[in-house]
Amino acid sequence: MSFSRRRVAAITVKELRDYRHNRFVIGTMAFLPLLFIILPIVQLLIAPAVAASPELTDRVGLSLLYMLVIPAVVPSTLAAYSVVGEREQGTLEPVLITPIRPEEFLVGKALAVAAPTITIAYAMFGIFLAAAKLFASPVVSSAVFAGSHVLVQLLFTPLLAGWSIWVGIAISARSSDIRAAQQLSILASLPPLAIIALMQFKVITPSTGLALALAVALLIVDTLGWRAVAAIFDRERLITGTRG
Repeated sequence: MSFSRRRVAAITVKELRDYRHNRFVIGTMAFLPLLFIILPIVQLLIAPAVAASPELTDRVGLSLLYMLVIPAVVPSTLAAYSVVGEREQGTLEPVLITPIRPEEFLVGKALAVAAPTITIAYAMFGIFLAAAKLFASPVVSSAVFAGSHVLVQLLFTPLLAGWSIWVGIAISARSSDIRAAQQLSILASLPPLAIIALMQFKVITPSTGLALALAVALLIVDTLGWRAVAAIFDRERLITGTRG
């Protein structure tokens, strides 16, 4: 049986429809992004307007790092819920007993998480940039838009989200408890963000080559993630509760 985009689309549409009736999903998408954008905006507004000062550079770097927490954390919590949460609700088995392939099921789940979370992450970053332009001092605003800051955010937002989604789904498929799956997923989503943080604060010497290497590594992981997760996907265990 060949890979079917139609079956993938059916899973994705089903998931997106279910999101509208799930308080956990709605709360996660609404609350977490707001939590991670308030502090960066406040830091911008109170940042010292001294050109090229180390404190200003650190403030801007920390604010931009907070923006990358959104695509790292938000999708990880949703992805961790995607399999084990549906299993606890009793809606997983009717899907798994159909002829759908594990790869199709997982890609559909991943797309349903990726679409809204990447959109929200970009929207929050847009709000951040608008606040910097309209309300921050000219020096602070210039520091935000200087260099490759905006490009880094645009590039790494979907890459970090992809890593978090596949890690979250893998944990969700092997877990029997929603809370444990979410906690593990959040922890597992942080390593790429930690590397970016070390680069941001000059612990690791940042360079274009290093940034591109990290981006390429994340892209490869994101591209092949569905195959890796499918390899550990145990349909029988998810349906019967026993290991196949």
